[in-house]
Amino acid sequence: MADQAIYNATGKRKESIAKVRLFPGEGKITVNSRDFKEYFKRESLITIILEPFKVTNTENAYDVIADITGGGISGQAGALRHGISKALLEVNQEYRPILKREGFLTRDSRVKERKKYGLKKARKRPQFSKR
Repeated sequence: MADQAIYNATGKRKESIAKVRLFPGEGKITVNSRDFKEYFKRESLITIILEPFKVTNTENAYDVIADITGGGISGQAGALRHGISKALLEVNQEYRPILKREGFLTRDSRVKERKKYGLKKARKRPQFSKR
């Protein structure tokens, strides 16, 4: 492993941060020292994570080791996809138009709206009572 290239990138989504290390291999993805299919049990999340490899035709060409912190399972999957996409850019700049068109290089800036005073949540109001 010392003689081969390692590509590092950081992906973010909501409150999640994924530190991704990408290196040539046979397509093994490890998340927080566990297999990613064991970590992300939902099939939809697994599909989201593998999308950057599918659009660049690099399935089973790179191994991924990722450390993910914060947020929920869905945000973590989005952060991992973002990180993998950025790492693939380091591998080959020719992937940029493909990944950009799919929107994988853009950090999804949607985050939870802050709670306002007088309200129960960001927009939920207490029940109105006429009397």
